[in-house]
Amino acid sequence: MKPKAFPDLILASGSPRRRELFRDLGWPFSIILPQVDESLLPGEAPETAVERLARLKALSVDAAEGAWVVAADTVVAVGGTVLGKPVDRSEGLGMIRLLAGRTHAVYSGVALACSGRLFSASERTEVSFRSLSEEEMKAYIDTGEGDDKAGSYAIQGRGSLLVDAIRGCYFNVVGLPLARLSRLFVEAGLKLDRQWRLN
Repeated sequence: MKPKAFPDLILASGSPRRRELFRDLGWPFSIILPQVDESLLPGEAPETAVERLARLKALSVDAAEGAWVVAADTVVAVGGTVLGKPVDRSEGLGMIRLLAGRTHAVYSGVALACSGRLFSASERTEVSFRSLSEEEMKAYIDTGEGDDKAGSYAIQGRGSLLVDAIRGCYFNVVGLPLARLSRLFVEAGLKLDRQWRLN
């Protein structure tokens, strides 16, 4: 039997966006949902928090020997306030009000675990929102697109119309910094050319 060029891959996330990114890469994968407390620690910096949570998520998955587990966590930070997922649309509207007409930072932590080894990193991207009227903000929230997303918006969907500019990794804002993940695979011994050979 021809040896596999790509390891067994597990995505430790329930995010449809992350699943779609994996599918776009053509990577065969399975999903196991992590079981961790995603609360931030008092005074914890966002870049520290997302990397810590990504590591916890990756380690929480009971994977077979030799399988590779990828986990991630994303938050939005603006003016000293860290925004996760809104609990409801009222909170989501408050988040959009806070972001409108300002530049915020999106932080994602990503972790790769395999056979007792753990690799992790964080990524930061700056996103500038256009100025928005109250009517426009409410109309976006009413779409429901931001219900389960950090900062209550999706840059890859209708939320793209909220954005004036972006500086850094676009995929980080979607929720998974792919270039950073690819570098973690290289660090773990899976070179870029092997990442393109699927089986």
